[in-house]
Amino acid sequence: MTALEATRRADAEPASHLIRPRPPRRARRHPAASLALRVVGPVALVAAWQIGAASGLLTPDVLAGPGTVLTTFGDLWSDGQLQEALRVSLARAGLGFVLGGSAGLLIGVLSGLTRLGEELFDSSMQMLRAVPFLSLVPLFMVWFGIEEASKILLIAVACTFPMYINVSSGVRNVDRKVVEAARSFGLGRLRLVREVVLPGALPSLFAGLRLSATLSVIALIAAEEINVTSGLGYLMNTARDYLRTDVLALCVILYALVGLLADLALRVIERLAMPWRRAVAVR
Repeated sequence: MTALEATRRADAEPASHLIRPRPPRRARRHPAASLALRVVGPVALVAAWQIGAASGLLTPDVLAGPGTVLTTFGDLWSDGQLQEALRVSLARAGLGFVLGGSAGLLIGVLSGLTRLGEELFDSSMQMLRAVPFLSLVPLFMVWFGIEEASKILLIAVACTFPMYINVSSGVRNVDRKVVEAARSFGLGRLRLVREVVLPGALPSLFAGLRLSATLSVIALIAAEEINVTSGLGYLMNTARDYLRTDVLALCVILYALVGLLADLALRVIERLAMPWRRAVAVR
């Protein structure tokens, strides 16, 4: 056998020491199992809370037990106080989120799309972003009074900056080759932004929306400390004066649920808007 024939034979026969590649497989978990894993943490936290209350480690003047909080929820719901408080607080947080998110989106697109926009807005936005929004509470009270305007604008300011940071970064990271190809097909500036830039920046845009939604709830808590006569903040202030830890715990839980539901809603919208984007599953 010649050397050439031996080489051809070796190439034709698979080497025993090589590992056959396996195509990647996504780890799929039953929806019921996935849901069970997600609720393990909250259930364990409530169980520890109940054990602490039942054993006397948590006295009612420190923190009321889950049963007492649930009874308080039923009482406040039956007389309509809770529905009204939720309606007012959700309106404040929602309006501030829309105003702040819209401002952050607009400035982020302008800053990320053009060099002039970046030079005009970026330095100012970065400087203002470093200012804690809680420090603006006294100033907003002087400027806008103690009515609804100061509360809504404080929430809007808190929501603007995460939206701006994510959108401007997402717009800058859009593939320039795709942008140039779209321009070569004759797309104008508005169509280019609407049909190429914004779809390419959708992941960053939704990240900004989720951060802004979370901050809208955090800012809502701060805003409802400004001379409120309605909303969840009013319930908390009244409960604090009368040492009602059951009402305080209930309001904290409701704030957390509002933020969680807002995040879940945005995640659902994100999946519908970007069905091709899924998290990488690790076995």
